[in-house]
Amino acid sequence: MKFLYKILLWTIIIMAAAFGFSGYFFVNFVFETSLEREIDQALDGSNILQFAFETAALNVPTKYDMLQDIAVEQIGAKLESSGHGSGRLLRLSNEEKEVLYASEGFPGDTALLQEIGENTRIWQVIPQGDHYYIQTGIMVNALDRHLYLETMENVTRVFEERSTGFTVYRQVTLAMLALCALVLFFICSWLTKPIRRLTRATRKMADGDYGYRARQVSNDELGQLTMDFNSMANTLEGTIGELKEEVRAREDFIAAFAHELKTPLTAIIGYADVLRSRKLDEEKHFLSSNYIYTEGKRLENMAFRLLDIIVTKREQVDLQPVEAGTLFGYLEDMFAGNREQQLYTSFQEGTVYAEVNLLKSVLVNLVDNAMKASEPGGVVEVFGECQENGYMFWVRDYGVGIPAEELKKITEAFYMVDKSRSRSRNGAGLGLALCVEILRLHHSELVIESTVGEGTWISFLLPDRESIGEIL
Repeated sequence: MKFLYKILLWTIIIMAAAFGFSGYFFVNFVFETSLEREIDQALDGSNILQFAFETAALNVPTKYDMLQDIAVEQIGAKLESSGHGSGRLLRLSNEEKEVLYASEGFPGDTALLQEIGENTRIWQVIPQGDHYYIQTGIMVNALDRHLYLETMENVTRVFEERSTGFTVYRQVTLAMLALCALVLFFICSWLTKPIRRLTRATRKMADGDYGYRARQVSNDELGQLTMDFNSMANTLEGTIGELKEEVRAREDFIAAFAHELKTPLTAIIGYADVLRSRKLDEEKHFLSSNYIYTEGKRLENMAFRLLDIIVTKREQVDLQPVEAGTLFGYLEDMFAGNREQQLYTSFQEGTVYAEVNLLKSVLVNLVDNAMKASEPGGVVEVFGECQENGYMFWVRDYGVGIPAEELKKITEAFYMVDKSRSRSRNGAGLGLALCVEILRLHHSELVIESTVGEGTWISFLLPDRESIGEIL
């Protein structure tokens, strides 16, 4: 059942229960008030009949010492005739509570008669067919006799009014419930409109339409819920986009990795087959063996870098202080034998907080990439400077540069701007990807600026101990 109908149904049920109980108590209250009034009138009428009987008994001729039964019957008949048209019935009984006179239709039940005592007034409501009566009982003292007077007043009208009240109230309640149901339907439809919009948005997103958003129609809690849902949908859409991009990157990674393996393996297998299938002169034998060795080393280097990337994604590093001069000295020694490009270093003394071996790998990869991008005889510059919140490194070359549309992709594994140039220098496109992961562990990142034909600037800032504490 829809939420709208649940609200509507339960509201109607509660209203029906409220109307039912309130109507029951109201009609009963009116009925009991009317019945009490009739009881008081019946008791007052009984008192009047008692006084009239005693007066009439005094007017009886004193032929006998005491009031005779025949006189009692005569007085009872006169009292009944005097109340003709009132619907009142009466019954007179002697001291032994034997009936002396009873109106026609007076029931023969004597239960109330047996309870009448001196100075008591009792009553009861009794049904008689389709009618209801108030029966009263009282003792009468007349000429030294103690008689019992009972009366019956017809109060069917009061019970009929109660029945009519219930009928009218039920009809009014049903009409009110129908009207309220109609009004509540429109109110509930308006109140649940944001929920229906959220349901539609959820269904759209479940069907793959992640760009669909629910329109906010109010500023209350449901409106806030709509805003939160749309915010969640934005985050979800972004996350799904990132996941798709990650899947695409993984597919590209696998494709590039397979291609990178295929090229050297094809050469290795080809030259190995030549060596085993034919006899070559010494020069060709050396060239073939050297090619196999060179391609094997390239595969080994690629495997090591892949392992480094995997390790950096899984481990934390222990950052230790190291002097900047040590790092720059290591670079100068590392590339001292390079005769194709010149390495120029300039640095400011300072303390760097890093994992030394990983940081050396970053610097070597950046310098190596800069030399591969430079023409023979070109210059690669490495600078170091103390900053307010850490130590800044720059690596600059004056080589071919990187197109603007390629800048966002060059840190992906196996991505190479100039594939033929990189492979000719044993490149696999893993260096910058490894640098990104290592710097991430050092709470830093690469900043790359490049102009085609003029060269590339790559920089990164390693935060000092205080800045690292604030980051963590």
